[in-house]
Parts: sequence; structure tokens; C-alpha cells
Amino acid sequence: MSIQTAEDLFIEELRDIYSAEKQALRAYPRLAKRVESDELKQAMQTHLEQTKEQVNRLDRVFEILEKRSSGKTCEGMRGLLEEAGQHVEEIEQGPVMDAALIGALQRVEHYEIAAYGTVATLAEAMGQDEIKELLGETLEEEKETDELLTGVAQNVNTQALEEGDASEDEDSEEESMKEAPSKPKKPRKQVGNTRRGRRAA
Repeated sequence: MSIQTAEDLFIEELRDIYSAEKQALRAYPRLAKRVESDELKQAMQTHLEQTKEQVNRLDRVFEILEKRSSGKTCEGMRGLLEEAGQHVEEIEQGPVMDAALIGALQRVEHYEIAAYGTVATLAEAMGQDEIKELLGETLEEEKETDELLTGVAQNVNTQALEEGDASEDEDSEEESMKEAPSKPKKPRKQVGNTRRGRRAA
């Protein structure tokens, strides 16, 4: 799409967000399967349900504008979700992986906060009050999700650090066992009476 006006930019940004949300809908269930923390799983499930409603709001925005929602792939979201996918593939399942995934998901939220902030401001400037309200509602949800993930991270990060300390203790114990000098063997006791043996000889 050739962008010539602010209205063109507005539509392009909306299509970018629409693609981003659709990608998130596909990725979240796959990522959640590898999560160990029940608190993180619940936060992800809650936001998944929110995302479905956010897509519905965007559909309403495109109806108001009488424009198609398709025709755009959000490369930014694709990259962020690929990074999240790498974490769950490369890191062993547990608190450390959960902590890494929270960081990746918060990057997603920050991306969406910036995107929705941009289009909500443009909608206000264009006098599209209903659209601004719809986008503003989603923007607040994205901010709340980011805060929720920050809260979850406090517990998960603590668990990840404790797991790391336990692993270091095990490694130190193994190293100590390897480096400990072997005890010298006790001399064998001599059997029989040597003096008697000499007299007999």
C-alpha cells in the first residue's frame, strides 16, 4: 500500500496491529503448553481471551472505516514470537524457561502498547471518537497485561534463581568429590610369627 496521507498511515498501522493480534492468537496456546508456572499459564490464558475480544474490536474499527482488515503481515510481531518460540525450544522446561518467556511476552506487550497508542492518537486527531474509544480500551488492557506479567515475574524469577543456586551447589559437590585425594591404603598385617619362622628355618 502506498502511504500518501495520515489516513493511509492510519489504515496501514491498523492492518499491522490486526496481523499482530492474529499471530498472537496462534502462538499463545503453543507457548503455554511448555509453561510450568500455574500463575503464568493463567495470565496467558486470560490475555488470550482478551486478544480474541481485541480482534473483534479491530473488526468493528474496519467496519466503521469501510476498509478491509487483511493484506498486511506484521513482521515485528513475527520476530518477537519467533524469539519466544526459541526460548521454549532451547531452554529446559522449568522456572528459568518461564522467566525467559515472560521477558519475551512483555516485549510483545510493549510493542502492542506502542502500536495502539499510535493509532488511538491518530483516531483522536481525525475526530474518530468511536474508534478512539475502541482502541483506547484495548490499549488499557495491554498495559494491564504488562503489569500482570511483571507481578508474575517476581515469583518466577525467584524460583529461577533458587533453581540456579541448587544447580551450582550440586556442581560444587561433584567437583569436590572428584578433587578429594584418595585415602592411603592401610598396610596389611603380617600373618604368622616371624621370629618363630626364623627359628624354624
